[in-house]
Amino acid sequence: MQVQEKMPVLREPEKRRRSGKKLLLILFLLFVIILGVLFFNSSISKVATVTVEGQHYLNPDEIRKAAAIVAGDSYFGTSAGKIEARVRTLKPVENVKVIKTFPGSITIHVQEFKTVAYTLSKNGELTAILANGTGIAAGSDMVVDKPILSGWKPDDPVLAELCKTLAEIPEDSIADFSEIKPEPSPSYKDRIKIYTRTRFEVITAVSLLPDKIPTLNAVIEIQPPGLVTMLLADKYAPFTPEVSENQGISQNETTQ
Repeated sequence: MQVQEKMPVLREPEKRRRSGKKLLLILFLLFVIILGVLFFNSSISKVATVTVEGQHYLNPDEIRKAAAIVAGDSYFGTSAGKIEARVRTLKPVENVKVIKTFPGSITIHVQEFKTVAYTLSKNGELTAILANGTGIAAGSDMVVDKPILSGWKPDDPVLAELCKTLAEIPEDSIADFSEIKPEPSPSYKDRIKIYTRTRFEVITAVSLLPDKIPTLNAVIEIQPPGLVTMLLADKYAPFTPEVSENQGISQNETTQ
């Protein structure tokens, strides 16, 4: 009986199938690349508007310049974090939040440092002093509801500490302050003199001011205008000596 040998079967069709898959993959990638090129060159991938909000003293154009982003720039070219870092380099800026809304909208929300005082130049120009000690021009129509700082040197470290301290004290607690001047002494390098709208004069130190505020307000509330010293010990002396009721009667009888 003759045995027939079987020939092995060659599987060529599988190779053709793999080549077809590679071709489809190449065509798909090519299609994605073309779409990407078209997208990034279209107007939909560009910045359409840059909105600035929340600022009080800074000019919106100044903020846009610091952000280094304008209409027409690539929307995906710069992250929100990088824009925020650029805007924070402006001294009046305490915090900034950038919101990117597709397509093409960028909003920059700025929070400036709190205004704690003002200064007046020789020409009568008003400058706002912020909590970090930065001075920035204020409009002539500003309502001066903070104390005026006079006699200070711009680089005085006590001035920077004073601004920081004023920012930490509740506004209603220092609403009566009208002017603050430096009056350093050998014992207190940060000694200051405060004039109030209720005609009191207060001698204290920047480092002591937060703790002395409650006592000062209590004195102002119940005493006539006078000199209040609040350093190691607290002292009060009225500008006009009080005349007792008996003294007043005696003087009237003498006159009669």
